[in-house]
Amino acid sequence: MTPAIPKASFSPFAAACLFALLVCLAPWTSLHAQAGLKIQLVAEETAIVPGRPFRLGLFIQHEPGWHTYWRHPGIVGVPTTMQWQLPPGFIAGPLEYPEPEATLMFQIKAQGYERDLLLQTEITPPADLRPGSRVTLGGRAAWMCCGKTCHPGTRALEISLSVAEKSQKDARWAPIFAKERQAMARASDAWAAEAEESGMQVRLILRPTQSNARRFSPHEEARVIFFTEDGWINSDQEQKLTVKPDGSLILDLVRAEVFLGGSRPERLHGVVQREGGWHLDGSLRSMTIQPLLRR
Repeated sequence: MTPAIPKASFSPFAAACLFALLVCLAPWTSLHAQAGLKIQLVAEETAIVPGRPFRLGLFIQHEPGWHTYWRHPGIVGVPTTMQWQLPPGFIAGPLEYPEPEATLMFQIKAQGYERDLLLQTEITPPADLRPGSRVTLGGRAAWMCCGKTCHPGTRALEISLSVAEKSQKDARWAPIFAKERQAMARASDAWAAEAEESGMQVRLILRPTQSNARRFSPHEEARVIFFTEDGWINSDQEQKLTVKPDGSLILDLVRAEVFLGGSRPERLHGVVQREGGWHLDGSLRSMTIQPLLRR
């Protein structure tokens, strides 16, 4: 059994050590493979059409008080992954994650999900499949699920689909696939990003550049969160927001003491999330940015 970890104040270095320990524990925690969640492999369509790409997804349902992690969890946690084991000729694209959420691993701020969610990928089948046959697709999912304790989990998942000349959207799952695609973080030309680094401090500046940008008011109770995509920024540190009279903003961030990505990145890779959206019509809650990281 993975031991419970008492509430405490973790340094970034200690958090990185905990991260490594939990990764190492993952292969030996089969007794808790589904602690805190239910997971299944689902399809957006009812059948496979030879040669035409379609989508599969990992549907995760969290029990109250539990969470899993985004593609980069922050300074603690392990992202959910899928190692596909497909029949010959099938090709799987990358696993696609919806916009992240701020969550807590004990007292540490992290990047993950508490809601039910779908992680999806595009599968391309071979063109020589025979209509009328059936194909079993699957792989091994791995995750970290945390509540009052943390449990790495792994499970083999599979789904069987028929091969047909035509297909249709699955009435239950297709709306969830579409909703999660809408929740993907995306870039926007309505905002320009700059990043300046001085010691352990990183300043992110966002300026509206087009008329469809939803500008900030100095009197607005603005809430913006930066999510790091490579671990350069410490997800547990306070993020100080300043709104300028011209509607731009400054977000002061703190670098992580331990960076597992190797050499210093040339750009600040991340997602900035704003309630109410970055556009005037309320769209694009989560915007991807990658400005040059100037010193």
